[in-house]
Amino acid sequence: MKRMELIADRTIENEIINTLRDNINGFYYSLLPQIPGNEKPDYSSKKGIWTNLHFLLISFLEDDEAYKAKIIINDFIQQFPNEKIKLYLMDAR
Repeated sequence: MKRMELIADRTIENEIINTLRDNINGFYYSLLPQIPGNEKPDYSSKKGIWTNLHFLLISFLEDDEAYKAKIIINDFIQQFPNEKIKLYLMDAR
């Protein structure tokens, strides 16, 4: 079992969630829909500070479903290279 945490720009939230729902059986998740970045003027996105709104999706998946999710998210990263997308998969204990 894996815990999946996905942080991405809100502009692609619906596309990502719908694709995960369509491809992963019994896809259940928790969603934090509006996560603001730090907008201090002395920071830039090059320093790891994301200044617009993002969402955080958390889900617990069986190992084979986590593998599918990783492939799906990697496809989104390739499709949208200018969007901020970060996927974390870790063992759920």
